[in-house]
Amino acid sequence: MGMFYAIQSQIREVDRDALDPNVLTAGYISADELEELGPRYGFARSTVAACRKANENFRSGVEVYDDYTFTELRVINSADIDAKPDCVALYIMKNLLLVVDVDDRDGSTKEKFFTALRRYAPHLVNMEKLIFAFLDLLVSRDMLFIEKTGNEITALEETIFNDEADDSFNISVLHMKRHLLSMHNYYDQILDITDAIEENENELFEDDDLMYISNLSQKVTRLREDVDSLSSSLVHVQDAYSSFIDVKMNKSMKLLTVITTIFFPLTIIVGWYGMNFDSMPEFHWRYGYLFVIGLSVALISICWIIAHRRRWL
Repeated sequence: MGMFYAIQSQIREVDRDALDPNVLTAGYISADELEELGPRYGFARSTVAACRKANENFRSGVEVYDDYTFTELRVINSADIDAKPDCVALYIMKNLLLVVDVDDRDGSTKEKFFTALRRYAPHLVNMEKLIFAFLDLLVSRDMLFIEKTGNEITALEETIFNDEADDSFNISVLHMKRHLLSMHNYYDQILDITDAIEENENELFEDDDLMYISNLSQKVTRLREDVDSLSSSLVHVQDAYSSFIDVKMNKSMKLLTVITTIFFPLTIIVGWYGMNFDSMPEFHWRYGYLFVIGLSVALISICWIIAHRRRWL
């Protein structure tokens, strides 16, 4: 059952059929209840239909009508970013903020809605403050995610320089990229909402009070910039990993080349004495076998010393 709260000198629950259009009111309802209330408030059928199913895209856009503004909002829990986002819809009218539960499985967004109602003293609350309080709570813990991700990126850099990166390195980077992209899109949709409110095309808001929305916009912009900065850092980490792999490969090829060069004289000796001409005196010499062994050891030693002095090894 939906709940409506009138905000005056105190917050009190009111019946949905007895709402005063001159009193600031906030409501949290289900999509089924919206089917009944939609025609009463003149909501477009397309917006009501959009609330029947959770939107799979972050950039759903903001629809501005003469008497209200509508948008859908996918809410990411930064503490569990792999979980499916909640989805709510917002109807913003002159004195009514209506939050529609499209897909809030754990009730976390609903809890933030009620927390927002009590963030300020009731007699000081207006629509702009109420919207600010609700949207601000949706991103209130995101700095912890950003800080944690930054530490994880630093840890990845350390594994590269300590030569401890394993086969899971690229998978870890890919997961982080996906998380950061999700957060970037999340902030973009909130900024779409704040931009539409600040434009105030349908004149629902007082210009002097839009500073709360402007402050929220600046905060979310900073969060988005932090996320983009982390994404850039990840690109650099991945480039560093690729370069490190190339360096290791080059070192391996260099070592293999040097070893091949050191033992190359043996190939010549084998080819030389493998011709088996009867006129070769070493075949009939008593010490011919030992001579070849000594020659091979001497040549390898000389090549090894040269390589070592020139720091090829």
